[in-house]
Amino acid sequence: MFVMTTADAPLAAIAPAPVWARRAAHAMALCAVPSGLWRIAMACGVYVGYSDQVLRDDFDIPGWGIAYVVCLSVLSEVAALFPLLLVSDRWRPLRPRALAALAWTASGLLVLVALWQLVVAFTVESRTYMSGDTALTVWWLTFAPLFAIPALMTAVTWSYAKRHRTWGRA
Repeated sequence: MFVMTTADAPLAAIAPAPVWARRAAHAMALCAVPSGLWRIAMACGVYVGYSDQVLRDDFDIPGWGIAYVVCLSVLSEVAALFPLLLVSDRWRPLRPRALAALAWTASGLLVLVALWQLVVAFTVESRTYMSGDTALTVWWLTFAPLFAIPALMTAVTWSYAKRHRTWGRA
């Protein structure tokens, strides 16, 4: 005799993510690409605006700094792929409430990190490492898309929470 429990019950149909939320989630993944490529270029020895002395003394390149910079690029891209879970209809690694709580936490942390990065970017010390205005402009162009991520993440999280909140009431 088979008795169906709530754990065995099929999941109720959830409204698909809106098109704008899907586009925002994909845009977040793309926002991390320029800075990751810039870091990988730095690790490969391509001139990115830092003098050899700064690379050696501050970034330990060549050395362990290469592994750090490449791992940071990979980790940031993997983290930028997280919002795709919020718009996916196929794969749900966590329960909706747990995933929504994790997403809200990530959104808050991203806002704080973005604010902190703005403070760091505008300090005198961070500007003195770059060897010229062209290098600084390229740096700004590669890292500027990262500042869109907190707003996009908050919007995608809001969409996810809204869709699953209505599902929880049904």
